[in-house]
Amino acid sequence: MSLTTAAKKRDMSDPMLAIDPAVEADRIASLLRTQVQTTLRKRGLVLGLSGGIDSSLCAALAVRAVGPKNVFCLLMPENDSDPDSLRLGKLVAETYGIRSKVEDIGSSLDAMGCYTRRNELIRDIVPEYGEDWSCKVVIANGAEGSGYNFFSLVVESPEGETRRVRMPPAAYLGIVAATNMKQRTRKMMEYFHAERLNYAVIGTPNRLEYDQGFFVKYGDGAADVKPIAHLYKTQVYELAAYLGVPDEILRRPPTTDTWSLAQTQEEFYFALPYDQMDLCLYGLNHSIPAAKVAAAAGLSAAVVENVWRDIIAKRKATQYLHMKPLLAGEVGEI
Repeated sequence: MSLTTAAKKRDMSDPMLAIDPAVEADRIASLLRTQVQTTLRKRGLVLGLSGGIDSSLCAALAVRAVGPKNVFCLLMPENDSDPDSLRLGKLVAETYGIRSKVEDIGSSLDAMGCYTRRNELIRDIVPEYGEDWSCKVVIANGAEGSGYNFFSLVVESPEGETRRVRMPPAAYLGIVAATNMKQRTRKMMEYFHAERLNYAVIGTPNRLEYDQGFFVKYGDGAADVKPIAHLYKTQVYELAAYLGVPDEILRRPPTTDTWSLAQTQEEFYFALPYDQMDLCLYGLNHSIPAAKVAAAAGLSAAVVENVWRDIIAKRKATQYLHMKPLLAGEVGEI
């Protein structure tokens, strides 16, 4: 199991996140098979492979549930993608014997103005920002207890000069809205192939992402089944290792692979690395005292309490992401 040393140490010494990977893999695969064949009445499963741990685990579970011949994977790079994502996605497809297809969505995003709209908004803050520059968005660390989150834009010139600028709300909302076209375009492609094959679409959020609203509504948040939404990220790594996900992916730090500059998930959204966030979330969910969570996570109790406040705030702010469309009148059971 290729976790960081600190994560290994905490997971092995603390029973909070312990699972039996053999039992859990069988349970999820059995349930997924029933959901696809009986509940949804579909012939197989479609999912997008990003080269990350979550989609890789979902691919492994899909194969275990319905067999490799009934799984179809899409690799969907765009202009800002890390080339490693495509390479590792192909590696997963080869590892499990899954049919796959590369659908480069860069030209579609370009035609819709994804990059142009984003860059124009960036130039409102950094006027000299050009097509050959790189960027990412980062969040203030929620563990610091400032009481609210704010976002900054990081840009890098072709000469390697890096600047960090705090964004006004309108710029942040616009830049993220343009960037979210990527997730929505990928999901459109997944559903095209799912309808073509009469397959169901897998969503790949883990528990931390699902709980904290770290997904795009009608983008990567859209799916017919979400087989790992109950698993903490630490458990995702454990189950992925058990099911033979390639070691290179197990060692790869979780990234968004959305921006042209390399970016970790904690930089963009979470307060802490995933192994500490898992323990904080578990502690909050199970009413475990902050001091006990702090000891398990290698944090102070004050930091744990700050993270809990941030978790609760994000739940409130992203509640609408989980909501169905609101109706103006009753339509009865369907």
